[in-house]
Amino acid sequence: MKDMSAYWRENLRLMTGCIIVWFVVSYGFGILLVKPMNAIPLGGYKLGFWFAQQGSIYIFVALIFFYAARMNKLDRKYNVHEE
Repeated sequence: MKDMSAYWRENLRLMTGCIIVWFVVSYGFGILLVKPMNAIPLGGYKLGFWFAQQGSIYIFVALIFFYAARMNKLDRKYNVHEE
């Protein structure tokens, strides 16, 4: 039982970190900081516009792969992985 509570604590910490990164990128960069970021060009587009339209989606997909890899490692650590 002690191992399972530690497993879930680590899982929740991982999820919280991923949600914070997703929120900062999608809401912070895409909405709140869009005007200062628009001063930086990226491939002919303004960086704030790029984050609002494409960047947050790329980061979200990267977070999915990151979360899956970290959960596989966590599952093996607590011996709850699937074969």
